[in-house]
Amino acid sequence: MIPLRPRLVIPLLVLTMLVCVLLLGGYVRGDFAADHRVHPPVSADRVPEAVLDGGPVVDTTGATPTSYRTPARTIALTFDDGPDPTWTPRVLDVLHRHGVHATFFVTGENAARHPDLIRQMVREGHEIGVHTFSHPDLVYQGSARLDRELSQTQLALAGGAGIHSSLFRPPYSSTADALDNLSWPVVQQLGRKGYVTAFIDRDTEDWQRPGVQAIVDDAVPETPGEGAIILMHDAGGDRSQTVAALGRIVPLLQARGYRFATVSGALGADTANQPVTGTELWKGRAFVAAVQLSDAAVPALAALLSAVGVLVLTRFAAMLVLARRHVKRPRVFGPPVTDPVSVIVPAYNERECIANTVTSLVASDHPVEIIVVDDGSTDGTADIVDAMGLPEVTVVRQPNSGKPTALNTGVATAHYELVVMMDGDTVFEPATVRELVQPFADPRVGAVAGNAKVGNRGSMIGRWQHIEYVMGFNLDRRMYDILRCMPTIPGAVGGFRRTALDDVGGMSDDTLAEDTDVTMALHRAGWDVVYAERARAWTEAPSSVRQLWKQRYRWSYGTMQAMWKHRGAALDHGHSGRFGRVGLPLIVLFQLLAPLLAPLIDIFALYGLIFMDPTKTALAWSAVLAVQAACAAYAFRLDGEPLRDLWPLPLQQVLYRQLMYLVLLQSCATALAGGRLGWHKLRRTGEVGAPPPVATGGGRR
Repeated sequence: MIPLRPRLVIPLLVLTMLVCVLLLGGYVRGDFAADHRVHPPVSADRVPEAVLDGGPVVDTTGATPTSYRTPARTIALTFDDGPDPTWTPRVLDVLHRHGVHATFFVTGENAARHPDLIRQMVREGHEIGVHTFSHPDLVYQGSARLDRELSQTQLALAGGAGIHSSLFRPPYSSTADALDNLSWPVVQQLGRKGYVTAFIDRDTEDWQRPGVQAIVDDAVPETPGEGAIILMHDAGGDRSQTVAALGRIVPLLQARGYRFATVSGALGADTANQPVTGTELWKGRAFVAAVQLSDAAVPALAALLSAVGVLVLTRFAAMLVLARRHVKRPRVFGPPVTDPVSVIVPAYNERECIANTVTSLVASDHPVEIIVVDDGSTDGTADIVDAMGLPEVTVVRQPNSGKPTALNTGVATAHYELVVMMDGDTVFEPATVRELVQPFADPRVGAVAGNAKVGNRGSMIGRWQHIEYVMGFNLDRRMYDILRCMPTIPGAVGGFRRTALDDVGGMSDDTLAEDTDVTMALHRAGWDVVYAERARAWTEAPSSVRQLWKQRYRWSYGTMQAMWKHRGAALDHGHSGRFGRVGLPLIVLFQLLAPLLAPLIDIFALYGLIFMDPTKTALAWSAVLAVQAACAAYAFRLDGEPLRDLWPLPLQQVLYRQLMYLVLLQSCATALAGGRLGWHKLRRTGEVGAPPPVATGGGRR
């Protein structure tokens, strides 16, 4: 199980809320709930004749259906599908200019997104009717969907203007005589829920944009003096013709003696809008606020996604270009280094691994002294090394004081200028030490990073880490090597010049990432730090999610601590300033911001699958994966790794990336809270024995 600390729970809650808001935004603005099917006409033999031959307003709230005709010389202008931020204000302006009121049948999704327009309609005396939430043909929907369409729209009206409406118009409806055996049961069901259904007398078909004069002609009643409910639209596309026609319809009909009223007002009834108070009002306000937040969140997250895309592609491009330059660049540090080397192995409860580690060092083809510093182990680690009886191995015992202290103890015990540090769960190849110390022929080099590789790849989590080590760590190190701003000497395999360590005061316990801390300190002291890709070390990676979580939590938090500790490098001169102005920003961009924002790729992929075109979304996500796969394949080729080991990459992107994201979230929360972590000792299994054979990669000699 992943340890859920309060500092992780809070970011998780924020993340969950963000996802919910995003999904709500997709529901309100997308096609998830929309159903654009329109049922074909069928028989109407079950619809009462009185309804078919009656007026446009049908009341089925009582035992007997009642229909109402529009009174003579009375016009009820109705507008469907809004509100729209562009066209509804223009329609309202025309109505206000002529002093007439209308009825707006709004969709819940638009009402929730534009509550200010709902408030303006009510304030100016217009009537609001319900036109469902997402505009489906209700014939195809069940009772549960109908209930949701109604309740969500009422929430939007309550939150927008504090009202409830009992007036309804079904989507895709027209005149009452168009009711049939499929649509009539919907009207009956609406009546049982307390809704009066308003159909139309005149359809301007303005949604087809037939021209202003055609809209005017269709709005005018055929029989002089005949009353009518006229259908127009204030949303759903370009409504410029509607606005222009409305400015001509109103004065034309007023000149012919018509009065204008809302649907309820035309029938002499009270308004269908009633005030909402109490719980329903606050529920509506909360709903509208959530929709408003989602409306702001979606474009903001889309902008962040663009930034992530730029970061990810920039990183890939930089890694590929600079890694190739790293391979092609001839670099001679000087004459071969043959001086003896002190290898320091800090060990705390490493009984499963220590024998393999020491045995691999004894097989080194470079002269070494081996110093095992037992840091207060309680499992007999030191006794195991003593029992091996190896003359080139020295065991130093000390009370448990932490890894930095153990390393400093080893340095103080060492006899040689060149010092190699490694972990107690790591094994070296015979050539590792020799390859690691060759750069020290250059007197400017203070430390050398080796090539740490995952030795326990039998499990899926081990395979994922193997891909991460080869692609994410070692390819990065090639890039940083070219830029002369290597941020970390891996604890599993690193070489140091003793003089350089003395310059920076040795290993520090100020942070939880002593390897990153000392590397940055060396840069600030003016020493070069380089990468020796052929100095391979095989380490035992965490074998469970819990162990991995603890390790990466320490790494990421320790890196943040080290960056903060050495932030002054950005203002330094010389090599330190170069690291501060090149290395630190790259770490922030590629090790903090990019991983922190990378899950947006998956979130928007899920968003696209639900609310957008699933095929295009899948292709876009696959394209991102293809770029990563190409980069990983190149990294594997450089490291001499078989490409067949890349098969878990897609699953790694889906699962492993989210885990690393949560780790980083918790680390950020801990950093912001000013917390301090203790050292997490990982449980070892001793799976990594003799170093596996590795094919020659594309690295330089």
